[in-house]
Amino acid sequence: MIVSASRRTDIPARYSEWLFNRLREGYACTRSPFDPAKIGRISLSPEVVDGIVFWTKNPAPMLPRLSELRPYTYYFQFTLTPYGKDIEGNIPSKENAVIPAFRELSREIGRERVVWRYDPILLTERYTIDFHLEAFASLAKALEGYTGRCVISFLDPYRSIRGVMRELGMRAPEEDEMRRLAKRLAETAAKHHIALEACAEALDLSECGVARTHCVDKALFERLLGCRLDAGRDMNQRKECGCMESVDIGMYDTCPNGCAYCYANHNAAAVARNIAAHDPASPLLCGHIGPGDGVTEREMRPFRDGQIGFRI
Repeated sequence: MIVSASRRTDIPARYSEWLFNRLREGYACTRSPFDPAKIGRISLSPEVVDGIVFWTKNPAPMLPRLSELRPYTYYFQFTLTPYGKDIEGNIPSKENAVIPAFRELSREIGRERVVWRYDPILLTERYTIDFHLEAFASLAKALEGYTGRCVISFLDPYRSIRGVMRELGMRAPEEDEMRRLAKRLAETAAKHHIALEACAEALDLSECGVARTHCVDKALFERLLGCRLDAGRDMNQRKECGCMESVDIGMYDTCPNGCAYCYANHNAAAVARNIAAHDPASPLLCGHIGPGDGVTEREMRPFRDGQIGFRI
């Protein structure tokens, strides 16, 4: 089993104490997004968990406690963009906080396990193509030697963010703009020994020097584990996504990062209520299990095939 922590919220930045409590106790609970009275109990035993993918914009709260992750194989999807407070309202200073955290994390766990995400790429009057070309070059220089991969994607106009898009003048690049950006970014990344890859994009950018990639990456986990994984594609994701199957332990409408492009927050009032209901000691990320809730043990199995290990 692969654990995703989390596509739905920034657990490392905002809920790391809860995460470490869950790992220590060996399980977490999640409410169904479709029926909140249904709760799944998810084993976090190292015997069952093949690996963990952490998604974050700032892992600093986790850095002093990385030793507690030793029983697990894991890597980070680390989003670092050049947007200001108008787009990423509650992210700390990139120069003074986020880039130093990226470098420290890489020094602690190795560059292969820190994947830089420059996404989503969006355009406004301020954030133009030329802005992105210059900003990406600056970030790539700052991260040279600390990662070997950068994943890009372009803004998706989710229904929940269309109002914000109109308000801020945000738009996704047109196809020709995507190709232009991809080619130039790939050239810049290569100068800093970073491979540029694209996530869940329908447009084939291979001619621009950008390979397709998977955020929950079976090949990477097989390299880190030294064995094959008997796992298929995650059928719960959109058709362009090639991620391997995983179980997410996060929750929608809980992320305080304040990113204007976020698909996981749908309602500001719900976000505020959920954050107020967070208890680091609860098995649920927000709130507690009540008398009307039904708790079901999720059937989990390790994907490791049990064969003799290997290194790719």
